[in-house]
Amino acid sequence: MANDIRVCDKCKHMKMKTTVSKLQKLAPDTEIKVGCKSYCGPCSRFAFIFINGRYITGATEDDAIEKARKYIK
Repeated sequence: MANDIRVCDKCKHMKMKTTVSKLQKLAPDTEIKVGCKSYCGPCSRFAFIFINGRYITGATEDDAIEKARKYIK
């Protein structure tokens, strides 16, 4: 089963160019969807990634990616 990875392009705590490239390295066969996730409360305070049905938050982009690593199939 493929991974479902989504990131918000409106998130103030992440840079899409670096986030998407880092996630592509972790899951090279996955299409990463970029767009608003309507998660604006936490999005304004934390970096976050939606991965396989879970919202993963972190203080920084790298922290969120590191936490998301264990949910990649």
